[in-house]
Amino acid sequence: MSMATFLHYVVLFGAFAISWFLALFCLLPVGFGSPRDPETGAPLHPQLGRKALVASGIAVVLWLIFYGLIQFHIMDL
Repeated sequence: MSMATFLHYVVLFGAFAISWFLALFCLLPVGFGSPRDPETGAPLHPQLGRKALVASGIAVVLWLIFYGLIQFHIMDL
């Protein structure tokens, strides 16, 4: 595997990781109406698994768009 191919995969993985974390951090405040602990103010049921799953779906869609732009030579690495 050449260095250019390796860097191509690194960029694609980095794009997915960044979009996943961005989606997750955007989803974290969702659900402020849920019941909270009166002492700490923390949500009793934060539903982090569901938010991570939704963030994964959003990241896959964003990554596919990014990959499509590269494949159709609209954007160049």
